[in-house]
Amino acid sequence: MVDITETVILIPSLNPDEKMIRLIENLKAGGFSHIVCVDDGSGEEYRSYYEKAQSLGCDVLRHCVNMGKGRGIKTGLNFIRNTYPDSPGVVTVDSDGQHSVEDTVSCARAMTENPGCLVFGCRDFREEGVPPKSYYGNVITRCVMKVFCGISLSDTQTGLRAIPQDLIEAFVNTKGERYEYEMQQILQCREEDIPIVEVPIKTIYIEENKGTHFNPVTDSIKIYAQFGRFIFASVSSFLVDIILFALFVQLFIIPFGDAERYILISTVFARVISAAWNFLINRKLVFKAKNPLMKNAVKYAVLAVCQLGLSALLVTLLFRVTHINETVVKVVVDSILFLISFQIQREVVFK
Repeated sequence: MVDITETVILIPSLNPDEKMIRLIENLKAGGFSHIVCVDDGSGEEYRSYYEKAQSLGCDVLRHCVNMGKGRGIKTGLNFIRNTYPDSPGVVTVDSDGQHSVEDTVSCARAMTENPGCLVFGCRDFREEGVPPKSYYGNVITRCVMKVFCGISLSDTQTGLRAIPQDLIEAFVNTKGERYEYEMQQILQCREEDIPIVEVPIKTIYIEENKGTHFNPVTDSIKIYAQFGRFIFASVSSFLVDIILFALFVQLFIIPFGDAERYILISTVFARVISAAWNFLINRKLVFKAKNPLMKNAVKYAVLAVCQLGLSALLVTLLFRVTHINETVVKVVVDSILFLISFQIQREVVFK
């Protein structure tokens, strides 16, 4: 039977205070003997906290300059993989006291019970006392993850994560140096079919989380930049289609005076061009598909034809019924079809 107290605790930190020392003391009292602290370029005035950590039996690793939480985690993971190869794995714990020993034990236990899985300690953001920026940040990120990546998680930003020994090397190579690293971990799990197990934990915010080094502007930009390629591909293809449709309507409205015909022809021309653009950018930039080009192209073509037919049919029918401007009708119809199409591309065409 695996002894979960042999799990290594990894604490990335920057400019800590007494809360980190109390955390270490509580972890030691809870039975964890291997604790690694990473000093991510803290000032000299904080050196005493790391000296205290060393006196408590912790391994202390130091960056000479601030390199970011992601780099701190990777530095710690690399050290642990080399120094404690026989441990069950690693649990990353934030230094600000937001993670209890009991929850750390729960995550370590879940890690041993679910081989090959990444374990998340997930908070309940519906509880009282959750700072608004944390609540809304998590809600937005959850929605983005669900819509664009097909990943359903209750807490995408938790720092309490358990990584089994055989996955450490994979996450040492994860992209990202700062807070975006934790988001990249999730995307990597999606790409490499690594299951994520969620464990409910206490929702603890000390002094409304004012001790966090997370910058809500710059770090959010870095996190959501990971989804930039999704948004760019989708919006650019949508705009190409709409603009071309509007141009073709003006071009064909006179020679094909019948509304049904000029709408149908305009839809076909615009969709063929925008579909070709969307296929190329999705394959190369968004999904980075490794399957043969023709295999992707055939699947995409079938989807595009179905979507084209539905778009032309629905726009024509709705225009006939409502007599609303053709372009406005198309915007509504294609917005709905776009969401459906994206899910199919992600799960079937470029999977």
